[in-house]
Amino acid sequence: MSIVPRGLLLSAFLLSAACSQEPDKNAEESAMLTAESAVRFASLALDCVHREYPNKLGQVLKDESGLLPPSVLHPAFYGCFDWHSSVHGHWMLTRLLKEFPGLAVRQDVIAALARSLTENNIAGEVIYFETASPSWERTYGWAWLLQLAAELRTWDDPLGKEWGDNLEPLTQAIRARYIEFLPRQEYPVRTGVHPNTAFGLSFALDYADLVDDRPLRDSIVSAANRYYSGDNNCPISWEPSGEDFLSPCLEEAALMARVMPADQFLPWLRAFLPSLFDNGSIEPANVSDRSDPKIVHLDGLNLSRAWSLYVVASRMNDDERTAGLRELAGRHLDATLPHITSEHYEGSHWLGSFAIYALTRDR
Repeated sequence: MSIVPRGLLLSAFLLSAACSQEPDKNAEESAMLTAESAVRFASLALDCVHREYPNKLGQVLKDESGLLPPSVLHPAFYGCFDWHSSVHGHWMLTRLLKEFPGLAVRQDVIAALARSLTENNIAGEVIYFETASPSWERTYGWAWLLQLAAELRTWDDPLGKEWGDNLEPLTQAIRARYIEFLPRQEYPVRTGVHPNTAFGLSFALDYADLVDDRPLRDSIVSAANRYYSGDNNCPISWEPSGEDFLSPCLEEAALMARVMPADQFLPWLRAFLPSLFDNGSIEPANVSDRSDPKIVHLDGLNLSRAWSLYVVASRMNDDERTAGLRELAGRHLDATLPHITSEHYEGSHWLGSFAIYALTRDR
């Protein structure tokens, strides 16, 4: 599954706190992502990639030497509340630069990325990885770092090459961690938050496919089949849990759509998620309080469900069912896109990246 290079689709609800029109119920009739909307998305990341506090370090202290400011511990990725959100904020800025070379805030974006992605800053990040717990940011942060690396490596621009080269030591460190860890992980993590194994594999697969890393891809495909090929009757009626931003069932389905041959995937999917074939309904999550840092995760769930549904739909051989899944994905986008604003930092520091990923995947 590739990333769309042009023609980004956006729901009729563009990113706007003041938007009050009725959502478009058909994702295929959505408006194009405009330069103005891209600026709104970029502003979310620009607001946080160098905002040091509030900050959640998530580290295990071995001694007092670890009691340092975030910007010292993580010279490149210290903003946006936590390390992984900073990484995917940088990914989103890179993605928008690539898609909109004339972006109105282009110079601000370039300045922000240039400030972070220096050779010395990345060397500091590598040092932290070498001394941190082996499970630190596994595999959510690892996955987003590879997503950023792929974006830079596939950008035909001198800036992309410079920053990608600077990032390469950290990219290779994380790539090596995947290859070393996956054979040791006997059971997948099926949670709806950061450690979800299917999500981590899917994003690493994006990197492997985009940069043609065959050994990494083989490792991912082997792990996915080992973990999931025998699964059936995923309890999607139990979703969502109260702080999910990933769907355990749909993340797994979307991953297997990419690693299984079509003649194997469809029978597997029928056994794994029979509700998709029995007109079962998966309704978008209701987000009751967007100022709550856990409840707002459900906006992320709507976005990640949308991208998973698009991937699954792309492998269906039934036009009616495909259209139904795509319509369902569009409803999930419509449920959240109007609410991605800067009003509540609890969501604004990360949801823009989820939105851009959902909107720029190959349909």
